[in-house]
Amino acid sequence: MTAHRHPLPSRTDVHAAIDSLTSETGRRPSVLALATRLGLANTTFRRNYPDICAELAAIARTPSGTTAADAYSKVQANNARLRRDNRDLAEQLELAIAAIQRLSIDNGLLRAALHDARAVTPLPRRPR
Repeated sequence: MTAHRHPLPSRTDVHAAIDSLTSETGRRPSVLALATRLGLANTTFRRNYPDICAELAAIARTPSGTTAADAYSKVQANNARLRRDNRDLAEQLELAIAAIQRLSIDNGLLRAALHDARAVTPLPRRPR
């Protein structure tokens, strides 16, 4: 039985896959995700690209610079913005309801006036 060897992706292809996965997920990919994307077994990828594995591991260990307090303040700011937006939308909804009610009243009055106008018997015109 002969083993089928597939050519390994170039380093350019590996870095392109890293960039692609990073843009899709918003974070650096794991070695397993990268190997899967390239169609390689995890161990094959680790054996042939140890420097890239080390680079990905180092990035994963590096603190991202955001702390729990920063994340909490972002959530608070986002909640405050959502509350303001909700309040503005509620005010706009109230105005829209009032406008629809006014238009409904006007429509009823105009329909009544049209009905009354049709009840008038037209007089024949005199020939000149």
